[in-house]
Amino acid sequence: MIGIRGGAMAVLLLGACSAMASGPLPTTAACLIAGNREVPITVELARTPEQRSKGLMGRTELAGNAGMLFIYASPRRPDQGFWMYRTLIPLDIAYLDENGVIGAIVAMAPCPSERGSGCPSYPAGVPYSLALEMNQGFFETHDVSVGDRLEWAPDACTGAR
Repeated sequence: MIGIRGGAMAVLLLGACSAMASGPLPTTAACLIAGNREVPITVELARTPEQRSKGLMGRTELAGNAGMLFIYASPRRPDQGFWMYRTLIPLDIAYLDENGVIGAIVAMAPCPSERGSGCPSYPAGVPYSLALEMNQGFFETHDVSVGDRLEWAPDACTGAR
């Protein structure tokens, strides 16, 4: 289950994601829970291999409270991760477990190389089932760190914490 209230919505959204191999990705409201604070965000959902492969490539900007959530059907190994080939904006990535708990946060720089082999990879260092990319500095600015969690559903931020 992803987040406490995210499970039911996940089933509905994942079906919609699977049907969309290309084009705009579905979005949903999400909430980063940092202690007793809530940080509302909007995430695009990258569920299919094609969607995850493209990610945020080619984009020149990302709204301040927006990101992309990469969803995997089974946990990924700690040595697996992401790279920034053809990604033009600096990003931070949070690697999360199946419950949405952040296990690691890594800063990633755009890679100017014309070839993917010239770009560094950013391994998670922890097993993960989800990965959340946000503008670089977002997690630090909002005091979100390892151990905090993500809930994603339209009503994820309740204001009651």
